Amino acid sequence: MSERMEMTMNFKTLTLVSAAALSLAACGKKANDATAVDNGTYAPATVTNVTDAGGNDAMAPASGGQAFVNTAAASDAFEIETSKLAATNGASAAVKKFATKMITAHEGSTAKLKALTSTLTPALTPDPALNAEQQQKLADLKTKKGTEFDAAYAAAQVAGHQQTLDALRAYAATGDVAQLKTFASGLVPTVAAHLNMAKSLKS
Repeated sequence: MSERMEMTMNFKTLTLVSAAALSLAACGKKANDATAVDNGTYAPATVTNVTDAGGNDAMAPASGGQAFVNTAAASDAFEIETSKLAATNGASAAVKKFATKMITAHEGSTAKLKALTSTLTPALTPDPALNAEQQQKLADLKTKKGTEFDAAYAAAQVAGHQQTLDALRAYAATGDVAQLKTFASGLVPTVAAHLNMAKSLKS
């Protein structure tokens, strides 16, 4: 009789342990499932947040406007510095005449840009630092003389004015600072005219 009782107790104990183990396994599965659901719930939010951060309108005016004025300032600086070289390194009267016009025009647009950016809220300060490509072209022009300079200068002016024109049109269409969009669109005809003049130097 005692053996039967002992066996019954052992069986009951085993049953309870097994039930407990199954319950723990089930809980673990539910926990994992919950985690999976939570991950699924939070993942889209994280992606959305990243997307929002990338296109956050609250941040756009400062970064977009600053990037544009830096591009415009560097373009002016490049045109001025390369055109100054034409007085000493150039051979063609047409190249020298064009260079003189570029210096006057781009010094003027630089002054207008500085005056405009100082009135913005918050105010922006244009950075005229040349990018790597502009620095390389300027350095290359410094090594050339005569007709070789004229050809390289004309090519640099065509490329530079085309890039500037593209930047102005893009910002005029999609820019984030209204005053700068007006400034950009107002410069488009002038830069387009300069581009055509530069192209005529190559013909």
